[in-house]
Amino acid sequence: MAIGVFDSGVGGLSVHHKLVERFPGADFVYLADQANTPYGGRPGEEIVDLTRAGCERLFAEGCDVVVLACNTAASVALRRLQQTWLPGYRRELGRPVNVIGIIVPTIEAATGLPWEHEAERRGDKVEKLDILGVFSTPATATSRVYEIEIDKRRQDVAVFSEPCPELARMIETNAPREALAAVVADHVQALQRRIGRAPDRAILGCTHYEIVADLFGEALSPGTPVIHQPQATADAMARYFERHPEYDPGHGGTRRFLTTGTPGAQNGLVETFWGSALHFERA
Repeated sequence: MAIGVFDSGVGGLSVHHKLVERFPGADFVYLADQANTPYGGRPGEEIVDLTRAGCERLFAEGCDVVVLACNTAASVALRRLQQTWLPGYRRELGRPVNVIGIIVPTIEAATGLPWEHEAERRGDKVEKLDILGVFSTPATATSRVYEIEIDKRRQDVAVFSEPCPELARMIETNAPREALAAVVADHVQALQRRIGRAPDRAILGCTHYEIVADLFGEALSPGTPVIHQPQATADAMARYFERHPEYDPGHGGTRRFLTTGTPGAQNGLVETFWGSALHFERA
């Protein structure tokens, strides 16, 4: 069996990279839906349908668990798929399979609390707010998943989301570093203007953004802590496999990369991040 990793494009490789580091002996199949990227500006029903199709392909490739390494897919489609599609699909397959998102591990890392925790509602005024900035696609920002779920757990954290409509597409298409730096700086400044000051912490709420995490580090105030989704996801998956031995990550160390787009080598920006050349097969 294997671990599947799904994204609308190559941004999910940032999560895949950390998962490979954490589970070096496991088998992995990565699927990039590059024929339909980016997801961030698509209607919700389209995102659900595309995400389900990607999961079906990865299960057909022998994956037991699929990690949605895409904030847009996880925020818009994951709950629907888990509640209305997976139970019947498991019966069809006749084996245990599951779809896991990256938002739960990120919120656990941001709050320092387990997902199951819900804060007691109190009328006391919070003396000092921790301001958390989230950079994301428009679809993730519209879902308000970070604002809603963090508020359930911590009343002393205020979340401000900054949608970045073009950034994932620019990373996907290998935009020049200078152009990427300018767009990142513009969004950081826009967020700071809305808050009235710099955020205390930040989340890169799109896995594409991890590929240019250094540019966010340069644009944010010096020393601003950044919550990195790939690391949070790898940590959470290690705990998940300990609790669920029925899911087999495989033991052959195989790595396959599939795309619904153009097969072959990927862009230089992504390969620099990955550390070697990447060759994608046609999905």
